[in-house]
Amino acid sequence: MAEQHTPRSLIVTFYGAYGRERPGPVPVSELIRLLAVLGVDAPSVRSSVSRLKRRGLLVPARTDDGSAGYALSDDARQLLDDGDRRIYDRGSPLLSDGWVLAVFSVPEAERHKRHLLRSRLGRLGFGSAAPGVWIAPARLHEETRHTLRRLQLDPYVELFRGEHLGFAATEEAVARWWDLGAIAKEHDEFLDVHEPVLRAWSAGHTGTPEDAYRDYLLALDSWRRLPYVDPGLPAELLPEGWPGGRSAEVFARLHELLRDAGAAFVQS
Repeated sequence: MAEQHTPRSLIVTFYGAYGRERPGPVPVSELIRLLAVLGVDAPSVRSSVSRLKRRGLLVPARTDDGSAGYALSDDARQLLDDGDRRIYDRGSPLLSDGWVLAVFSVPEAERHKRHLLRSRLGRLGFGSAAPGVWIAPARLHEETRHTLRRLQLDPYVELFRGEHLGFAATEEAVARWWDLGAIAKEHDEFLDVHEPVLRAWSAGHTGTPEDAYRDYLLALDSWRRLPYVDPGLPAELLPEGWPGGRSAEVFARLHELLRDAGAAFVQS
């Protein structure tokens, strides 16, 4: 299945990779130029920037020469900082690290927030252990706390840390809490597209900085979703032949090979 790279997602990915390093706002004209390399036209860039502004992630500002530009909001920087820990520091999770539980109760008069809570916890990588009880590896508790506070959902939730004591074996329970087959498919699709790119660069592909920028941004835009689909479960709880480690290694190698070369194109 072909990957989908939306203009809005690519803009967030650009800011995460390169835009937040700038001392000032990114000029709109530069965003248009850099997104054009990825096949995004100027009207799509402008409309996507407007949506991100309405969501409070980008704030309008003038550059030193008076050009119109956009900088990251404080909320956006927090989101990107939280994302860095997932995207670049997967590590080797241990079963002994335990779990974080999110237990929520929403009054019937505010039941729309119940759906929002379920949706947001799912997007953070939580699995559903029981009605109103969601579970994730314990290392996700700080990001969960930041997210629920930012969305003003924290009054409805209690967070706990602990271990699973049964009655089913934890490996069996995990297979109920998460759709492991669907997660594995996401990793396989990432590998189908980006493993050949890694092979080409590793074999001495003499691409330009623009090629490196394009290949890196597309890989990062695809990869940054995966650590939220896959919360990083301990290896002993995963099926044999789990592709997550391989896809993480492919992205790590692409990051090592292409990120700085892409930065040279951005700075030019």
